Amino acid sequence: MIEQTVEIATKDGTTTTFITHPERGGPFPIILFYMDAPAIREELRDMARRIAAVGYYVMLPNLYYRSGVMEMKDLPPLEDKEARARMFGFMGSITIPLIMDDTDALLDFADRDPAASPGPAGAIGYCMSGQYAINAAARHPERIRCAASVYGVQLVTDAADSPHLAAQKTQAELYFACAEHDTWAPLEMVEALDASLKAEGVNAEVELYAGVHHGFAFPQRGAVFDKPAAERHWERLFGLFARNLG
Repeated sequence: MIEQTVEIATKDGTTTTFITHPERGGPFPIILFYMDAPAIREELRDMARRIAAVGYYVMLPNLYYRSGVMEMKDLPPLEDKEARARMFGFMGSITIPLIMDDTDALLDFADRDPAASPGPAGAIGYCMSGQYAINAAARHPERIRCAASVYGVQLVTDAADSPHLAAQKTQAELYFACAEHDTWAPLEMVEALDASLKAEGVNAEVELYAGVHHGFAFPQRGAVFDKPAAERHWERLFGLFARNLG
């Protein structure tokens, strides 16, 4: 496997991006991997490696670069409540339009790398970034042919770029993995999302993972991690990518 960490120029600076892909057999379809609220960490790099190992060019950008933050472990230690508030501050500092600008820069960089395929691409986002993956597919309907939101938040809002509306602007196959127990995406939101997508005939699946909690796919999330559910989400992702990216 090939790994590199590069600085990719954006409208607002540079985003440090972890890129990994197989050593042989390229070029490989691009997968944009958007981080969750706790930021870049080795756990996410390992997940990127798992995706890359089956034949993809995976890009994991730091979305908090505008705040000068890379990994939470490098910040001054705080009590849990204060640390959580700080994290939510970083989360609130970014928006869908800002991340779509970053997405443009990521694709532009990849298009100049011979290891990355110029063909169909995919996107995945966890937690705060599920909305970014879906909007990326709406931003680049001719390019991003599949996108997944895993326990994504703010799935149905009043905003024009709400995921349930952005989904109508894509040509992609979409997948939403939702936890049964999720304060950030309660069942009524999941049901509203599912109803909207079906009413509009969007090529999408909303799957409710029974009995699990927000964060179930992250191995380092302690008691919240659910191995059977995590493996099911990998099965769904690899099937989604295979159907749409070849």
